[in-house]
Amino acid sequence: VLINLGLTDCGWYCFSFTGCSSMDVLVPSYITARNGTNVRIPCTFTSCYKMDLNKFHMNWTYKVADNESETEVMFMTYDRKKGMIPLTTDQFDDRVEFTGNLDKNDLSITLSNIQPEDTGFYFCHVLNPPDRIHGKGTIHVNVVNELPPPRDSTIAVAIGASVGGALALLILSMVVIKCLRRHRKQELTSEEKMEEEGKLEAEAVAEEGTK
Repeated sequence: VLINLGLTDCGWYCFSFTGCSSMDVLVPSYITARNGTNVRIPCTFTSCYKMDLNKFHMNWTYKVADNESETEVMFMTYDRKKGMIPLTTDQFDDRVEFTGNLDKNDLSITLSNIQPEDTGFYFCHVLNPPDRIHGKGTIHVNVVNELPPPRDSTIAVAIGASVGGALALLILSMVVIKCLRRHRKQELTSEEKMEEEGKLEAEAVAEEGTK
């Protein structure tokens, strides 16, 4: 299931849920980020068990292409004594910061001064014992020089309003025509009834004359 949340300060977010299990991970499946901006990459999870920081495990990894041949590079991990800590890598240096909240199962990070070479796949790995499910969220980040303009819904709204107005007029016209037909039918019925009563009266007068 994909949920399009629209344009953020940094790019487009499309969220997706993993399949139903005791561990569910919520991540953006795709982020478009503008070159040179600070980009928050969200990752949260739900589990049947409350987080135990003495058993909890998680890490963030990255690779350019989402294929089996390339090795994921770990750039952030959870330490039981120090909490979430960034790891030194040639790719990100000191540009990665933990901006989530462990109390809320939020494992989000922020990547500062994002560059075109940061384009690739980011993986949020989660293990929350005694839950045996290894949760994994995959985010495709694409860095561009200019973000696409937001979609203008004015035309769509105008068209929708026009269609709705036309439909309302059509329905109103049908109701009016139906009422007129019913009224005309009632008038005809009344005229026929009066005509029949006139015939009956004439026949009665004729009978009285013969007597």
